[in-house]
Amino acid sequence: MVNDVLERLEGSRVQLEAQAAEAEELGTLPGHTADILKKTGLVRMLQPARHGGLEADPRDFFDAVILTAESCGAAGWVAGVLGSHPWQMALMPEPVQNDVWATDPDTWIASPFSPFGKARTVEGGYLLSGRWQFSSGTDHCEWAWLGATVVDADGDRAGSEGTLHMLLPRGDYTIVDGSWNAVGLRGSGSKDVTVSNAFIPAERVIAEQKVVSGLAAREAGRSETLFRMPWSAIFPNAITAAVIGMCRGALAASFDYQRDRVDETGRLVREDKFLLAQLSECYSEVESARAQMMANLSRMWDIVDSGREVPFEIRAAARCDQVRGSRRAVEALDRLYSHSGGNALRSDRPMQRFWRDAHAGLNHAINVYSGPYQAHALARMGAAVPDALQRDI
Repeated sequence: MVNDVLERLEGSRVQLEAQAAEAEELGTLPGHTADILKKTGLVRMLQPARHGGLEADPRDFFDAVILTAESCGAAGWVAGVLGSHPWQMALMPEPVQNDVWATDPDTWIASPFSPFGKARTVEGGYLLSGRWQFSSGTDHCEWAWLGATVVDADGDRAGSEGTLHMLLPRGDYTIVDGSWNAVGLRGSGSKDVTVSNAFIPAERVIAEQKVVSGLAAREAGRSETLFRMPWSAIFPNAITAAVIGMCRGALAASFDYQRDRVDETGRLVREDKFLLAQLSECYSEVESARAQMMANLSRMWDIVDSGREVPFEIRAAARCDQVRGSRRAVEALDRLYSHSGGNALRSDRPMQRFWRDAHAGLNHAINVYSGPYQAHALARMGAAVPDALQRDI
C-alpha cells in the first residue's frame, strides 16, 4: 500500500506542478489539490490502521513528503505538517479518535502546537481562548490541535502542566481570512485561527511533555514501533523533509533550465566546467541531508523495534542533524541560485518559488538551531543538559 502512495504521487506530479502558481495566487491550496493529496493516501500514512490509516514506516512517509514538495513546495509543506498529526492522534483515547475519523478517515487535523492559548480549568476540562498564527492547510481541516498554557482567573500562569495540546472541532475555532500574506509558502494557507471560551473536555487534551518523552505512548498502551518512536523523529523531520523536497524541486528546475542556457557571449553554460561542478556539489549536499535523516531514522527505528527506549544522546544527535539537514539543503540552494543568472528571478520560472518556499520553511521554529546544537554538544561531552534544552528532543 505504501508503494501505491508513492506511485499515485508520481502520477500526480504534473497536476501538482501545474497548480503551484494557482495556490500562490489564492494564498491556500486549491480544493482540487487537497483532493489529489487525499486520493494518494499520503496524510493517512502515519494514521492508525483501525481508523483507515496505513501505519507506514515513517521513512516512507518522509519520502512521500519529499516527492510532493519537489512538485509544489506548499503542497509538500501541508502534507508534511498535517500528515504528522495522525501520529499524535494515535496517543489519544479511542473515543476521541472515533470522534475525528469514524465518518471519514480522510479527515484532516490542523495545528499549531505553539502555546498561544490560555486555558482556564473548569469542571470536566478547560475553557480555551487565544489567537494562533501559522495554521498550515487549515482551510481543508475539520479539527485542530492548538497549544495552550493553564492560567488562573486573572490570566496568570497556573499549575505545572506546561504546554497542553488541545483538540478542537472546526465549529469551535475561527479561521481569520486575509491573515496569511507571506513571501514564501504562500500557497500553504497558514492562516491565523482564533478561539473564544471554547470548552475542551479533558479527554481531548494531552500534555506536550508526555508526547515528547514517550510517556503518552506508554500510557496509551501503544505497542507498535511507529507510535513508540520519539516525537523528535516525527514532527521535526516532517518539516525537514518538505524543505529537502523544495530544494530537490529547485535542483530539477535548474538542471532543466541550465541545459540550454547561454551566457552573454552566446556560449552554452553547460560547457562551463565550474558551473557543472557547482550544480553537482549542490545536488550532493541536498541528497546528503536526506541520507543523514534516513540513517538516523533507521537507527532509532531499530532501537524501538527491539523494545528499547532511544537514549537521549541519540535523540539529541538526530535532532541536531535534522536542523542541520534543513540548513544544509537551503545553503546548497542558495549557492545554486547564485549561479543561475538573472532569468532565474522571473516569476514564470519555478526556481524562484522553490527558493522562497524553502527559506520560509527554514524559518519554522523547529529549525532554530541554537537549542538542538547546544543539547547535542552537552550530551556528547557527558555534561548535564538543562531541562529547557530537552523539551523538544
